[in-house]
Amino acid sequence: MSTAPEPPRRPSVRVTVAQLRVSDDHGANRQVVEDAFDIAARARADLLVVPEYASGFDPRGVGVEHAEPLDGPFVHMLRARAAATGVAVLAGVTMPADGDDPRAVNAVVAVDGSGALVGVYRKVHLYDAFGQRESDRLAPGPADAPPLVLEVGGLTFGVLTCYDLRFPESARRVVDAGAQVLVVPAAWAAGELKAMHWRTLAIARAIENTAAVVAVGQAGKGVTGRSIVVAPDGVVGLEMDEEPQVRTVDVDGAALLGVREQNPSLANRRYTVVPIA
Repeated sequence: MSTAPEPPRRPSVRVTVAQLRVSDDHGANRQVVEDAFDIAARARADLLVVPEYASGFDPRGVGVEHAEPLDGPFVHMLRARAAATGVAVLAGVTMPADGDDPRAVNAVVAVDGSGALVGVYRKVHLYDAFGQRESDRLAPGPADAPPLVLEVGGLTFGVLTCYDLRFPESARRVVDAGAQVLVVPAAWAAGELKAMHWRTLAIARAIENTAAVVAVGQAGKGVTGRSIVVAPDGVVGLEMDEEPQVRTVDVDGAALLGVREQNPSLANRRYTVVPIA
């Protein structure tokens, strides 16, 4: 059902994982992300990943009060720093909804190493669970929108956001679009069993898709932190605690292809994933 991907152009792609504490102060958040860019550049990273809601966050809920347009100061900063450092970035942002909808949109923007805005993913699965009602403040993205993928160093990175991690069909659809690495910016809510769910789901998405997973959580009040990087065979290569920190890892493209050759579950599958009408 799927053809073998081309070998990566380099042995590995270097990814900086920025588990940041985000506040409701947008200017301060921009500075925190700029500092993460500096760390990524010193580490000679190819890609920086920052959490969901990186432009502005309130643990009681994020809505239109934190929304900025794509030509606003946060995305402008991302593009300028990417162009200056050569480091691509995937970052969670909040944008105004379209038309007359008074809500905001939870999104992830992809900026390449030249500073070009490559695409935007609008979160499909809103967190209406565990006593929360994200849809009261946020409009969902269209389920049939093309998946957001970003090519970096010969590997293809595909995007999910936070609660999407609980829906295996979301990950599979991104893999069908060519993703070899699943990137999950999140502000995973804290609570009973939540850290265990986060870890278990990240590992499961890696194994079932023979894809690496880079799941980057927010640190701070009301969220779990515990960012995790999982190899396509399910082995955890990096796992953080609850405190803010920035770490850099190498994603081995050749090893990924080796796992897919040994375990051709994508080729052996008998079902496709399509959006619900």
